Amino acid sequence: MNHQDRWLLPAGITDALPEEAAHLEHLRRTLLDLYTTWGYELIIPPMIEYLDSLLVGAGHDLDLQTFKLIDQLNGRLMGIRADMTPQAARIDAHRLKREIPSRLCYLGTVLHTRPTGFTGTRSLLQVGVELYGHAGIESDAEILSLLLTTLKTTGVQAFHVDVGHVGIYRALVEQAHLNSEQESQLFAAIQRKSRTEIHDLLTIWQVSPLLQQQLTALIELNGDVSILAEARQALAPAPAEVLEALNSLEQLNKHLSNFTLHFDLAELRGYNYYTGLVFAAYVPEHGQAIALGGRYDNIGKAFGNARPATGFSTDLRILAELTTIPPIRKTAIFAPAGLDAALQTHIQQLRQVGENVIQALPNQQGDALAMGCNRELCWQAGQWQVRNID
Repeated sequence: MNHQDRWLLPAGITDALPEEAAHLEHLRRTLLDLYTTWGYELIIPPMIEYLDSLLVGAGHDLDLQTFKLIDQLNGRLMGIRADMTPQAARIDAHRLKREIPSRLCYLGTVLHTRPTGFTGTRSLLQVGVELYGHAGIESDAEILSLLLTTLKTTGVQAFHVDVGHVGIYRALVEQAHLNSEQESQLFAAIQRKSRTEIHDLLTIWQVSPLLQQQLTALIELNGDVSILAEARQALAPAPAEVLEALNSLEQLNKHLSNFTLHFDLAELRGYNYYTGLVFAAYVPEHGQAIALGGRYDNIGKAFGNARPATGFSTDLRILAELTTIPPIRKTAIFAPAGLDAALQTHIQQLRQVGENVIQALPNQQGDALAMGCNRELCWQAGQWQVRNID
């Protein structure tokens, strides 16, 4: 790389320049303050951990997205985090070791080996909340409600939320006695909502006509809450776990009756990771989810403390991309250069009461306006005074 190329960044890695950085910081403070009012405690996990800890409960996709390196102290394989959820689970299970419900929130950089999301970034500012120690629908409803509040608070417009339950698909597949490879093929076909492909696969595998009908019905069972009544009819002969999952979805809708949810029984994102309710938020003209969440019970088992768990995460950069950056108000005061004691005392007093004061450097280029100031500190009537710049 020659000197002309040294300013280049790797693909999917970006700077945040002052205006964007100020917007991101404003969103960061707003969200962390919001989560605090709901009782969520901030945690700051390390950027790097041993790989087996980072990938606990995670699927193959997260493994592929994780940068890996060798610890020079002991030769163990480490990873740069691609998701902070396993870290939060480790902290809850191993460090906090609480019996009571634990509410945790986090916001930090995660790195992906390949670009993700419609922004095409590999460096995300992941923000999320996790609730450990409660298995009821009430905790799922709290998490989803907090996601909705997050999107509204940050100014994201016209979003909608798809809600599903992996227990429905999992129970039907178990009854069909599919092996892992068959299950993976069927999962892919359902995600593509390819009726012909689903029919062909189930026929080849000699799955009963009744189960074929139920599994195929999943791709049609999507819409508002009325779809759940249709699902009860279409899946009436299904195992008890399916009906329990439908009960959970109906209860969730009652808890969030002031918001219109969209139910999709083929919504199986994170199927190998989640254990119950799953949800994803979308905005118009973008096919990829802007936030993901759901129930992922017992992830803490690998850390010695299996606990019910539910949560969501999103990318602060995506939220910033979807909102308008407010114009920066130029409220700084420009002070002249110099070591005059009275001047320095006045500058210090102004900063202590929250004013932004930029002191000129000797022989610098640019005046107060060029430095983004709307006022200046002048010597008038025997004292230092602040005056507006016309």
